Amino acid sequence: MCGTCGCGDDSVSIRKPGEDHEHNHTHSHQHGENEHEHDHSHSHNHDQDHKYEPNHEHSEHAHHHHNHSHDHNHKKEIELEVNVLQKNDLLAERNRGFFEAKNIMALNLVSSPGSGKTSLLERTIKEMGKKLPFYVIEGDQQTMNDANRIEAAGAPVVQINTGNGCHLDADMINKAVKKLEVNNNSVLIIENVGNLVCPSMFDLGESKRVVIISVTEGEDKPIKYPNMFASSDICIINKTDLLPYLDFDVEKTKEYALKINHHLEFFELSVKTGKGMEAWYQWLHKQMPK
Repeated sequence: MCGTCGCGDDSVSIRKPGEDHEHNHTHSHQHGENEHEHDHSHSHNHDQDHKYEPNHEHSEHAHHHHNHSHDHNHKKEIELEVNVLQKNDLLAERNRGFFEAKNIMALNLVSSPGSGKTSLLERTIKEMGKKLPFYVIEGDQQTMNDANRIEAAGAPVVQINTGNGCHLDADMINKAVKKLEVNNNSVLIIENVGNLVCPSMFDLGESKRVVIISVTEGEDKPIKYPNMFASSDICIINKTDLLPYLDFDVEKTKEYALKINHHLEFFELSVKTGKGMEAWYQWLHKQMPK
């Protein structure tokens, strides 16, 4: 379980299209002063019924937990969050060193659900796949839908299903990259879980973070979710073909975003019509490791 937001249920799976659903569990065991972790994997047949049997305890001891100090619990939560993020940051640096050694440009795509991340990837791969070697890691809570779309577009892909988890982390990326077998001198695109909150806290070891918003979402997104925009390098404003039908001020959105992060670089485009995509392609080509 994630110590920062409480998400996750130890049911993360990493697989290529067509593979069986395999869950990877990590369990921590404490023995005195020593603590160690075990990774366990097992496959599920989704035709089988999954049964849930709740375990209720009604002992007198259980009810006394309500008398614990809230300050004490709050301190524990803060310490756990710090430890989780510190561990993730160390793993992210390991990823970053691996990417730099192999000349891999890793992009972390983040957005709300429905902004057009997968559509952007599909069109980019179809139109630039002969010029740039793309590899893709897809992040969703459930289904292989997006991985199947990316495979059909022409790029090697693995799907990370996070179960109840609301973000990817550096350890998931490390495992997925090994499974994907990313070649040297290539572009790795990580499509994070659709969420503008928790993914902002987790460095994956990426070279650049790309936040995508659409003109249907509201121009105040940057000031509603400042951490995401503060931690991003690129902001793509998508679905500009809908501007004639919406009350959306592109310049106001950019103004809000620049107040949060004055280093942001913007691309205004429509994945559907292709308008503005060329500037995005040129940027990708310039970022390619030499």
